[in-house]
Amino acid sequence: MKNHVLLLFSISTLIAFSQNRKIPVDTMVVTSHNTTIKGLSFSYTATTGTQPVWNKKEEPIATLYYTYYERNNVKNRAHRPLVISFNGGPGSASVWMHIAYTGPKVLNIDDEGHPVQPYGIKNNPNSILDIADIVYVNPVNTGYSRMIENKEGVLPEKDIFFGINADIKYLAEWVNTFVTRKNRWKSPKYIIGESYGGTRVMGLANELQNKQWMYLNGVILVSPADYKLYNTSQPIYSALNLPYFTAAAWYHKVLPPTLQQKDLLDILPESETYAIQTLMPALAKGGFLSENEKLKVAKKMAYYSGLSETVILQNNLDIPTPFFWKELLRGKTGQTIGRLDSRYLGIDKTEAGDSPDFNPEIASWLHSFTPAINYYIKEHLNFKTDVKYNMFGDVHPWDRRNNKTRDGLRQAMAQNPYLKVLIQSGYYDGATTYFGAKYTMWQIDPSGKMKDRFTFKGYRSGHMMYLRHDDLISANDDLRTFINNSLSKGKSAKY
Repeated sequence: MKNHVLLLFSISTLIAFSQNRKIPVDTMVVTSHNTTIKGLSFSYTATTGTQPVWNKKEEPIATLYYTYYERNNVKNRAHRPLVISFNGGPGSASVWMHIAYTGPKVLNIDDEGHPVQPYGIKNNPNSILDIADIVYVNPVNTGYSRMIENKEGVLPEKDIFFGINADIKYLAEWVNTFVTRKNRWKSPKYIIGESYGGTRVMGLANELQNKQWMYLNGVILVSPADYKLYNTSQPIYSALNLPYFTAAAWYHKVLPPTLQQKDLLDILPESETYAIQTLMPALAKGGFLSENEKLKVAKKMAYYSGLSETVILQNNLDIPTPFFWKELLRGKTGQTIGRLDSRYLGIDKTEAGDSPDFNPEIASWLHSFTPAINYYIKEHLNFKTDVKYNMFGDVHPWDRRNNKTRDGLRQAMAQNPYLKVLIQSGYYDGATTYFGAKYTMWQIDPSGKMKDRFTFKGYRSGHMMYLRHDDLISANDDLRTFINNSLSKGKSAKY
């Protein structure tokens, strides 16, 4: 009898674990929690699950994994802001801001953002959940989000999802469905996007408004990657890197004493002015810049970057950022510095070369984020699946053509007097630099008629400024201030 029971158990176990590994198309799990934020204790509900993306025939072609937090006992949900959160990549899950910035839980890391064991999460006393409900959205192939096979077992074409405009179009449709399902049409709405998410939410602002008829109160760009500028290898892009070079060099104490002894915020305006007024036109002249001008510029660049005049001249004044990450400490410690956060240090196989072997900040972040999100979803949110959580998913080739997202945001703002924009950047971000973000802000509205509706905030950290404890506090407080200042408070939407 005992053998029969064992055999039966073995067969049932084999059946249970031989199912196809697929994510459910439309499902949700609801859990209840308590927290204390800014000294105020309250309960909240977490809803996590999947919601479909449909084609024109109303057939599911993908399903997006999301997590939605609602504060309980809210008397009037219509007055309560809803924040819709995206990360970037493209191909990145929503994990980063979810469990390190705005959500009710944050990583178990040290005060500067480095991994500690045991891995996991803890309460976030700085989350914006006290003043807004939040949904974290994972685009196709990120997190647990996946494309869905049709009746013939064929997956949809990738170009439906993987491109600047395709991404914006299907995500806007998905947001419409989510807002309808959760009965949040009356609520003030905000979209926040980090890195490539900056491009995404600039485009979504216009798509939501003009194709879904959903008007926003605010758009928040966190360390935005503006593909009208990012990696274009043009003189403008190259010159805009100089203030970041100054910041990173100051952090690592390799600037000349006259600069090094000053505070970071006292020297950055100097570097910014030089980048715009001198370096940018010098680079525009290229090989026709006079030898005397070239030497003068190289000397000043060395002063503001911590690099030698020799290597600056060898690069014709145009310093590639990978070379800077490799070169800055080559003669001091032989270590490399991080791309997305230049406070992080790496060790290469050789000190020679033009770029680092790896990005030390990404290695550090994956080290702490991956176990934490997998544990949190299963043990705290109670969402169980054998499908792998994609920190980064395959979304290539990504179609970058016909990028009008910057102008889309301008048009949305022009049509909607309520709409305001907040940009948050870390000074030590070498990928999507803080000065590049300022430049994007300046270019969105060339007329200058809406400049009073833009706010820029900088932080003494990198791409994910919130990983530094002091900036986690200040960045969330800046979000609170922005949300409060962009609520209508009974005023009509008119000029």
